[in-house]
Amino acid sequence: MHGPLVEKLVDRAQKFPQGDPFDPKTRLGAQTSEAQIEKISKYVEIGKKEGAKLVTGGEPARIGNGRGYFWKPTIFDNVTNQMTIAREEIFGPVLSVIPFDDFDKALGEANDSFYGLSAGVWTRDVKKAHRAARMLQAGTVWINSYNLYDAASPYGGTKGSGFGRESGMAGLDFYTQTKSVWVDLS
Repeated sequence: MHGPLVEKLVDRAQKFPQGDPFDPKTRLGAQTSEAQIEKISKYVEIGKKEGAKLVTGGEPARIGNGRGYFWKPTIFDNVTNQMTIAREEIFGPVLSVIPFDDFDKALGEANDSFYGLSAGVWTRDVKKAHRAARMLQAGTVWINSYNLYDAASPYGGTKGSGFGRESGMAGLDFYTQTKSVWVDLS
């Protein structure tokens, strides 16, 4: 199962349309700066040095007229949870594939992180998906999807990810200063 999944990920990543974010066909825009491209490059080198297998990408991309800071979608395979690329936020199009054989062990590794913004679970077993969603220490868990949003639903992370909630009724708390006033009228 692992090998065919990685092949599908690579195929999809290589076809990911990069470009102007205002173009509806674009699925991946530019990075914020040259400094961010350098940061991603350093993480790619760290991943290779620590023994992860680079299976696609791993370098800047030249898109359109060459303006902008683009990075090819990058996938590492055979990553372990102790590797830097699995433990730190890269903020670039880099995916680390961590193989697992045991459901509970995989959840333990997922939770063994300083971060907890979001998680995605793909499975045909709905009972297992909901068990994972309950156990994952993340502000949002998507099941068989990713990056779906509704303005009525709160969004935010746990642990070192995020500061409270945005959107929905919980998002209004950020703009609310609660005060209690007691008056003795006797």
